[in-house]
Amino acid sequence: MIKIEHLQKEYISGSIQVLALQGVSFTVETGQFVSIMGASGSGKSTLMNLLGLLDSPSQGSYCLDGIETSTLDEVGRARVRNQKIGFVFQAFNLLPRLSALENVELPMIYAGVKPAARREKALAALERLGLEDRFRHRPSELSGGQNQRVAIARALVNEPALILADEPTGALDTRNSEEIMEVFQELNRQGATIVLVTHEPDIARCSGRILRLSDGLLIADEAVQPPAAETRSLMPRADIREAVL
Repeated sequence: MIKIEHLQKEYISGSIQVLALQGVSFTVETGQFVSIMGASGSGKSTLMNLLGLLDSPSQGSYCLDGIETSTLDEVGRARVRNQKIGFVFQAFNLLPRLSALENVELPMIYAGVKPAARREKALAALERLGLEDRFRHRPSELSGGQNQRVAIARALVNEPALILADEPTGALDTRNSEEIMEVFQELNRQGATIVLVTHEPDIARCSGRILRLSDGLLIADEAVQPPAAETRSLMPRADIREAVL
């Protein structure tokens, strides 16, 4: 799914050259759930931007789902982003004037999906996340946990090869964080490939593997045993849904 070889990213600040990533190499197989950890300035945000094709490397190779992305121009990166990657952010990045349904429809608009099909797929994604009764609500009318579920539904709606989650629980309390990580674990059990950036060890341990960065270098690649999660559909039972509404 992901093959990174000798990835390097340099930034120039005045006369100073900053190496944000220094020859990082790793692979992620289809269906893996990987967390990236590191202190501030370790390079994890830079790596996430490169994985999401929001930036291009200074050197090295990045192959995503069989596509060599490192030499793509801006148009090519945008096309692959839309077709192959679903994003989930700490701040949700939902448009405040749009309903949950309209926010989930956005990636399909960019992909050229027809309106009737967009609505059907967006409703199905929201239902999958237990938000079928909140699809008309705007972000200001939803809780933090519900907004993150809308963001996850938006990330899933184009059936991406890769889900990138950047501090997805950073704005949530403990209960909602646990609920959101259960969603990611269930998606992974259903076959989704997930790469998640976090600074929280408990969140990272919900994945099956932790990559640790320091000063732009990959210093550790650890297999972990995620905690047992209740086996259930992504459609929450009434009592579970009630806890996060």
